[in-house]
Amino acid sequence: MLRAPLPLVSALLVAGLLAGCSSTSEDKTAGWSPNRIHSEAQDEMNSGAYDKAVPLLEKLEGRAAGTPLAQQAQIDKAYAHYKAGEKAQAVATLDRFMKLHPASPAVDYALYLKGLVNFNDNLGLFSFISRQDLSERDQKAAKDSFEAFSELVTRFPESRYAQDSRQRMTYIVNSLAQYEVHVARYYFQRGAYVAAIGRAQVALADYQGVPALEEALYILIQSYDALGMTQLRDDARRVMDTSYPQSTMVKGGLKGKSDPWWKFW
Repeated sequence: MLRAPLPLVSALLVAGLLAGCSSTSEDKTAGWSPNRIHSEAQDEMNSGAYDKAVPLLEKLEGRAAGTPLAQQAQIDKAYAHYKAGEKAQAVATLDRFMKLHPASPAVDYALYLKGLVNFNDNLGLFSFISRQDLSERDQKAAKDSFEAFSELVTRFPESRYAQDSRQRMTYIVNSLAQYEVHVARYYFQRGAYVAAIGRAQVALADYQGVPALEEALYILIQSYDALGMTQLRDDARRVMDTSYPQSTMVKGGLKGKSDPWWKFW
């Protein structure tokens, strides 16, 4: 078998390495200052090119390490992930930021953004466009969102983000209660009265002063009645009469869902 001369093999190897190097993209930011990288990243974000902003912010984080600009880069990167719909990356970036910089003045914003990430994970304020409200969707994101907002208002009650966080917490609590009632209604309309009672009782026990409780009581009354549990039915009816003396459900029943109670947001 013929073998290539050793010098030829070496030449081929060198040529291959050079070809590989030439195919590697150059770092266009190599000579840039941290401020320029930050400016370019901001321009990409302002134009909606969040996928292009993320690698710039990662470079900025490394080159400006130990400075406020590096912290800003982390926050901006989390926001870029959030706007790009990359929830897991956004949350991971925010958690890392808060772990590395627990005393940063931007921690309140990091908590607020973490709440927004989960709040808008197919759960957002404008979900009525699809005619399906938060109460009918997965609740884990809503609970994670509530926890972030709750930590914010507890630790930073005077934060500029506190008031909006409180409003979103109210929305989430109302929606979680409505979720239980939505499930109770589902069981009730299919004749699964024991299951309907269970879910209505969860709503009544876990939430106070929310709009969904009127329907929870109505489902409880009707389910007890269907099962012939007259004493419990009458007890629930007295609570309904006391709590909702003007209720139209007692006479009109469930007439199907109208516009969601939260649509005013």
